[in-house]
Amino acid sequence: MSLKYYSILKDSEDEFIERKSKFIGYAFKVESEEMALEKLNLIKEKHRDATHNCSAYIIGEDKLIQRYSDDGEPSGTAGVPILEVLKKEDLTNVLIVVTRYFGGILLGAGGLVRAYTKGAKIAIDASRRVDMVEYNYYSFKYDYTYHGAIQNFLIKNGYKIIEENYTDVVELKLHGTEEDKKLIEFLTNETSGTIKIEILSKDILPTLKGKIIY
Repeated sequence: MSLKYYSILKDSEDEFIERKSKFIGYAFKVESEEMALEKLNLIKEKHRDATHNCSAYIIGEDKLIQRYSDDGEPSGTAGVPILEVLKKEDLTNVLIVVTRYFGGILLGAGGLVRAYTKGAKIAIDASRRVDMVEYNYYSFKYDYTYHGAIQNFLIKNGYKIIEENYTDVVELKLHGTEEDKKLIEFLTNETSGTIKIEILSKDILPTLKGKIIY
């Protein structure tokens, strides 16, 4: 499969208490820096009474956009540890925000690093790390006489039919990878080369263990 990058499946959150301070970790799936800043501002508004809303994000398949903020915590104790979690997990197009409500006990620099690292990690774990893979979105058009065999093949091999149209021919739309020779070979051989195959788009989709998560 044409792996493009690793990301998270969905927005998520989790929290914990560390020496009376409450830490809330948020993970957001974002597609641009503008979207990341918008999500960050929403959390800052939601937790405007919090002591700190520290954050980091990485954007782009090439990971060229990397930003972090300590939001008032001692330099290097919050934003950088959060960013390092993203790097260690090899994630991109992800924003992490860790909100802290101070509980009255100082954690020290080492304690803060551990707490913000944990806040970032539990936020990611509450979502799910996924492979983002490029798929072809195919249109297959063929005569009705081949429909039963083609349906059976698709079901047996785990393909999900996204759309079905029945006119003078059958049209099925589904995702398949560029490297999936077995699919194209079967359809071509089964229809004696009469099938019409068209790539409608190329979509980057979340997958787990080679299966698309719709």
